[in-house]
Amino acid sequence: MTTIKVLLADDQTLLRSAFRILVDSEPDMQVVGEASDGAQAYELTRSTGADVVLMDIRMPGVDGLAATRMISEDPELTGVRVVILTTFEVDDYVVQSLRAGASGFLGKGAEPDELLNAIRIAAAGEALLSPVATKGLIAKFLAQGDSSGDGGPGGPGAERLSTLTGREREVLVLVAGGLSNDEIAEQLVVSPLTVKTHVNRAMAKLGARDRAQLVVIAYESGLVRPRVQ
Repeated sequence: MTTIKVLLADDQTLLRSAFRILVDSEPDMQVVGEASDGAQAYELTRSTGADVVLMDIRMPGVDGLAATRMISEDPELTGVRVVILTTFEVDDYVVQSLRAGASGFLGKGAEPDELLNAIRIAAAGEALLSPVATKGLIAKFLAQGDSSGDGGPGGPGAERLSTLTGREREVLVLVAGGLSNDEIAEQLVVSPLTVKTHVNRAMAKLGARDRAQLVVIAYESGLVRPRVQ
């Protein structure tokens, strides 16, 4: 069994201790370090060989957002997955963290099993995006957007999709809708393996680190637009 190496980054000592006990109780994962700020989180990610970083956004000094960006931009840490821990799921910081390279996010009020499952999902390279996040928050902030300004079918962001085949675009739309590979396979009447191949090819062509980044690209490019409530 491969052990998932987990780094905990939160300025609350008590919370880190609780997370450590929970994570270390699992046979397939181990806490390899604890950080109380973003700068320390980045350094420990490099020195411990962590696979997954549980990252709080609001920390003193270098915050979790900046630390996530540092990790995602480091060529030696391309295999590291960052899961943002947040008090409020619907939060503009969450979208910024996805743009910075996070694989997804989880509310601090999540059940223990949810947290453990989140670590496994992130380690496997999947996107940890709840239906609320995918259909609400991401659509609201990425498509109606803050400062990106390149959304819309005719915008500059659409150029990023020119290398995709028609089927890859179709799969990308469904990924952005929050569907799993199995759900996409059922809808398109193909095998899950075929869907996985399309997803991987789309990631490679678009330079996406993981599935979460595909969702970001789908909205920023204008391929997917928010529904009018």
